Amino acid sequence: MRKRVQVGVVGVALLLSGCGIRATTVPVDVGAAPSRVSCDIPAQNAATSVQGFRATVELVCGSQLVGVERVVPAPEKRPVREPEALVAQALLEALERNPSGEEREAGFTTGVPAGLSAVRSRTGDPQGTLRLSRRPEDLPPVALAQVVCTLAGSEAVSAGPGPVILGGPDADPPRKWECTDAMRARPESVPTLGEIARTTPSPTPSPAGSPSPSASAS
Repeated sequence: MRKRVQVGVVGVALLLSGCGIRATTVPVDVGAAPSRVSCDIPAQNAATSVQGFRATVELVCGSQLVGVERVVPAPEKRPVREPEALVAQALLEALERNPSGEEREAGFTTGVPAGLSAVRSRTGDPQGTLRLSRRPEDLPPVALAQVVCTLAGSEAVSAGPGPVILGGPDADPPRKWECTDAMRARPESVPTLGEIARTTPSPTPSPAGSPSPSASAS
């Protein structure tokens, strides 16, 4: 269940740890005259002065998604109060920021547009839904892939393996996307229109004292 991950108040620091993999060396040939990018940067020093939580954000390198471990600061904008949405907001802001000089030298870029934020969910949304300030299907495919795989790798946002459920600011039903190996290898080809996520109805309990079908038949 999503509530197995308890998130405290996001104040001076978010004491959460995102899960994922560190950036790895992925040599990729680019252009007519092949050049190589390392897609590898040193892990951030644990003694960094940045107040936040460790997480893996998915950046683009060599036309693929590669996870980069960062210390993600507390979100600058807080349009929502739900703990999971606050963590998602911090991750979105991390994806929006231009890669550092060290990351750029290693070949990293980001396609997530500035201004993307988490907004309040709607009554009736399936459990685990995160709504964004833009409809997910309107995002560029690479940006959508970055968002999906980054959120899927965060224990504070995702309850475990399975799809990420995203919606927009309007009343359209939320949709679900999975971070697959194919999405990571070819983020530009991700289908931007995910499958509609439907709420699973809870079984209606029988009224107290009502006879069971077998009892009434006897």
